[in-house]
Amino acid sequence: MTSMNRRTLLAGVAATGALAATTTIAAEDILPIPTDLSGKSMLITGCSTGFGRLAAEHFARSGARVFATMRNMPRPESEELIKLAGDDALDLHVIEIDVLSDASVNAGVAKAMEINGGAIDVLINNAGISFGGPVEIQDMEATQLTFDTNVFGPQRMLRAALPAMRAAKTGLIINVSSQLGRVIAPSYGMYSPSKFALEALSEGLAYELVPHGVDVTVIQPGGYPTMIWKNANENSLTLLNRSDGTHTAGYPALVQRLGQRTGGGSTDPMDVPRAMAEVIAMPAGTRPLRREVHPGTKPQIAINEVSAKVQVGWLGESGFGPWVKAVHKV
Repeated sequence: MTSMNRRTLLAGVAATGALAATTTIAAEDILPIPTDLSGKSMLITGCSTGFGRLAAEHFARSGARVFATMRNMPRPESEELIKLAGDDALDLHVIEIDVLSDASVNAGVAKAMEINGGAIDVLINNAGISFGGPVEIQDMEATQLTFDTNVFGPQRMLRAALPAMRAAKTGLIINVSSQLGRVIAPSYGMYSPSKFALEALSEGLAYELVPHGVDVTVIQPGGYPTMIWKNANENSLTLLNRSDGTHTAGYPALVQRLGQRTGGGSTDPMDVPRAMAEVIAMPAGTRPLRREVHPGTKPQIAINEVSAKVQVGWLGESGFGPWVKAVHKV
């Protein structure tokens, strides 16, 4: 069996007009990779708390130049990161970006590229939002905000960063999804629909970027004890306060639980930045399309596997075959 990266695969297609069959490499089968990130530049959204905050510091301490972004600056979280960078001599730059705003995104990415002297190596779309509760009770304000943050936000970011990446013929986009982007639990409102959309966006983008040498990886965390639970509870209670009872009356048991949700237990949120760092450190063209991250059950693995098989079976011998097979390492 032969291991093949995207560039090797495409060169083989050009030379022979056919693809050699290769084994599929699961993310969990990849050997640990040293995560010295010296020389890498990366821009991360949603760095005020949670995975984004942890990743910004972890990557900077691993030698990377980090652009940690958040909205509504100045704020205590941004001041803390700025002080940390100065005290510990980290190549860490805090930039204001509100992923809901085209102007803010374009200005923030341009500022990062100016500081960096060119294209950003890694874009991490981490900013996210959640409202709990049944789908019916999600009013259009909550629905639009969820999709604007979790789907349109990454789209704004990648449109701002990709032209320079394509010109450089290198780069990596990491989109932070969720187990709930592949499996569904009741009463998570528009969170799962938005993450399903992000998964589809990411996979389509991954195929299209093969000829440009830019990789895409979706990180799929399970439950971790971050601020997303507290924020989701507050968002859910705000949603309930706007309701007149027309829609909530049908779901008394589910509505009663809103504002009380917790998750993650004693799991370590650093699992996610560490998984990202391992993916970043991998050679271009060998990175997995999806990386499941959680010490417990990962129900999405079976769906990821069958989805890859179906995609290759459906499009593998079409004109898109080289792109699809390159992404799925077949």
